[in-house]
Amino acid sequence: MYKKISKLCAFHIYEGLCEGLSHFSGPSRAAVIYATGRKNPMLIYDPQNLLEGHEPKLRELYIDSTAWRDDAVDPDLLMIDGQPIPEKNLYLTGLISKGGRSRSIFYQMWFTEHHPDMCSIGPTERWLEHAVWLLSHDVISQDSAYLNTSGYVLREYATHAVRDYIIDELNFNLGMDIQIRIYPVLDAVLGISRTLEEGLAPVGRIVFVEPVLMKKVSFLLRFLPFERPGLTNFKHVVKLLLAVRNSDRTLVSDGKSIIGIASGKLPNYHLSAYFQSGHGFLVINEQPICSFYDGNFHSSTRKTKLVELEELLLESHLIASDKQSLLFKVVMEIVHHAGEKKYGCTLVIDLNNPPINLSGQKIEPPLDLKIPKLLDLTKSLSKMDGALHIGPDLKLHRFACILDGLSIPNEDRARGARFNSALRFTSQNTNTIVVVVSADRPVSLIQEGVELTAYCPWRPISSHVHFPPTLADWINR
Repeated sequence: MYKKISKLCAFHIYEGLCEGLSHFSGPSRAAVIYATGRKNPMLIYDPQNLLEGHEPKLRELYIDSTAWRDDAVDPDLLMIDGQPIPEKNLYLTGLISKGGRSRSIFYQMWFTEHHPDMCSIGPTERWLEHAVWLLSHDVISQDSAYLNTSGYVLREYATHAVRDYIIDELNFNLGMDIQIRIYPVLDAVLGISRTLEEGLAPVGRIVFVEPVLMKKVSFLLRFLPFERPGLTNFKHVVKLLLAVRNSDRTLVSDGKSIIGIASGKLPNYHLSAYFQSGHGFLVINEQPICSFYDGNFHSSTRKTKLVELEELLLESHLIASDKQSLLFKVVMEIVHHAGEKKYGCTLVIDLNNPPINLSGQKIEPPLDLKIPKLLDLTKSLSKMDGALHIGPDLKLHRFACILDGLSIPNEDRARGARFNSALRFTSQNTNTIVVVVSADRPVSLIQEGVELTAYCPWRPISSHVHFPPTLADWINR
């Protein structure tokens, strides 16, 4: 019965964890390795093969070594105020991990993907820590009637994960329990971000400062106590943001109301909300925590990483090694500019030497994109209809290019002409990579008629869960 309960608990927590993290960070897998007792074998639950490729490290940590088993304290002492004793992030490549020990689960370690565009792994670590706590609690309660509840909790845990991380950071760095209530602050940030003023989304910064540190703020103006706008009066706060829009000034709040407007140096370890017209970022001491948009918090930096493009360029023998990283940086600057200004564009990265002929506006001599003012000009040219033609020499050879090609089977009629033209063009032109930036932010990387950044959904997981294999059997499979 105990084995059955632990198996079902792991399944329901896994399902809720994956769904919650996928809303917060994009499609996310998860996995857990655990041992129910000191003498029991290590088991693994990894239905989406997240840990594939990490077998050597897992063997080193859990099969070849018994330190995880032998160095543990007595199980009767494995709870502090009802909380499992934490195990640190293992920092496996491309993964975030957190674990713990308790009376009910002797050892457990949860894993999920470390997406390349995350502001911070802190909220995700808090998420995994809560999965540890829930599995320990559910197994010891052994009540199958409530197993679904933990999955529901983890699915909707985004705001709680952000709040837990903020409190941990502020308490640790300020050396005291903070007085600002974080939940109302987070609710206010989302409410303000959704409030328009004369049709415009808010732009500006609000800094949340501990009341005891308010004397360190250099106020330009300060409201009288009985006239301070409440933080929940979203419309009033958005109007006040007009006074700090596009400047070094900031609104200052104690978490309940707007105290005034300040400029200059602020107290250490303050929480800031940057509003950037429809989206924004939560930041502690200039270190981003998460972004917010569409009424929710997300882990994304909102800057495309295109790891696949970087790998393609680094592995290519058609471009000099000293130019590979420079070409990637040039392309990403153009892509980020299009994303920030919300317009679509197409970039043809032509690795042929000499570059192929394209139908477009030829430039003589080509623009050297290593020169900042010419790169800025290229960003402006990318707004025109047609594609930019960038060669392996880091120069812009043409702009407003038309990408020709014959129809191919894997075209997507749900996508625009820019995307499908890129599919056709790359299918007939070797050694070319096309980056397609859509006005609504998605970025596609296309080579040889295939979208390399296409999203492949994880295969569904049956609710009929087989008993997890031992880690040793899984590694040796």
